[in-house]
Amino acid sequence: MDFTDTNDEAAFRETAREWIEANAPVHLAEPLTQSGFGSTKTGDLDPIAEAKRWQKTKADAGWACIQWPEAYGGRGASPIEQVIWNQEEGIYSKLTGTFIIGQGMCAPTLMAYASEDQKRHYLPKLASGEEIWCQLFSEPQGGSDLAGLRTRAEKDGDQWVINGQKIWTSTAHHADWIFCLVRTDNSGKKQEGITFILVDMKSEGIKVNPIIGIDNEHNLNEVEFNNVRVPAKNVLGEVGKGWTVAKALLAHERTGIAGVADIKRNVRLLQEAAAAEVNGGERLLDDAGFQQRLADIEVELMALEFTELRTLAAMAAGGFPGPESSLLKIKGTELQQATQELRMEIAAYYQGVLSTDMDPEVLGHEFGSDARRAFMYGRAATIYGGSNEVQKNIISKYVLGLE
Repeated sequence: MDFTDTNDEAAFRETAREWIEANAPVHLAEPLTQSGFGSTKTGDLDPIAEAKRWQKTKADAGWACIQWPEAYGGRGASPIEQVIWNQEEGIYSKLTGTFIIGQGMCAPTLMAYASEDQKRHYLPKLASGEEIWCQLFSEPQGGSDLAGLRTRAEKDGDQWVINGQKIWTSTAHHADWIFCLVRTDNSGKKQEGITFILVDMKSEGIKVNPIIGIDNEHNLNEVEFNNVRVPAKNVLGEVGKGWTVAKALLAHERTGIAGVADIKRNVRLLQEAAAAEVNGGERLLDDAGFQQRLADIEVELMALEFTELRTLAAMAAGGFPGPESSLLKIKGTELQQATQELRMEIAAYYQGVLSTDMDPEVLGHEFGSDARRAFMYGRAATIYGGSNEVQKNIISKYVLGLE
């Protein structure tokens, strides 16, 4: 398969590049370049406000969520054009992380299962960055066993009343809306009787409790529902058929978790850091063992990128991400962790030699501190979105014809 730009794709790339060069928030280029996996640095500026500003700038010019139909805030671009845009947006795509759950997971699911009224109500505000969404699937007693959820919703007139608890929810403390799985019937198999519902975070009875991760950052939350009333019209798809909707959403999540563009940026950061001279002019980049490990990552990253492009090409032809999304999730998260481990080794090799603008009271130089945070945050990558062990089961069932 030839992945060279066609003439039309080359023209699209040039147009995108010119617009980005003219409109990108260049004042954020340096801190964004130093942002590791799972972090968005914006200096002294509020990262959420800066993310919303960049998203609105793109939306106003027709460059937000470009693969979406124009009616919902996009420009009807192809999946390959979306890849080109992601490549050209480069470091500024770090600002898009605030919206990735809503735009990358919820939006494709809305397009597949929502009514036309729901699409026109939710999608434009997702595209413009006006609203931030979060996902409420995992519960204290189970995450990978998603069908074992216990959060209940009971019908009361034209409303659903939700009670229960969700956990490990990213960005809930910033979110305006939730997409949530609730149990509405216990009479059949555990995959039955599950309903997919959209909830306004301003609803009375919702409580968000922060969870501080091992990276000492607040990215995760516990969310409680205490008699939360939600209009019946907020159900996505059919009542009791939420498992089907959730599987479609998870396929999009796993494809996005692969994080090819982010891994490529982190590999470049590794190369630049390892090229610094220390100990009489010696560079870690000249060490044969380090070169081999870095080369292994680059080769596997190239294979991952081509697999992603093949998956996108199939989607462009009308296909749907299937077990390929599980493959992308497994290999992508393994490569994320491999780059994070190398970054820790670079920090150890150079110790305090690399420059820092941190306060003297903070232990460790900036590169080392960032490496530690990224390493700790990244331990979860092979778990969230469905653990890699579960993904291997999904692939096995597909190969054996059991799905």
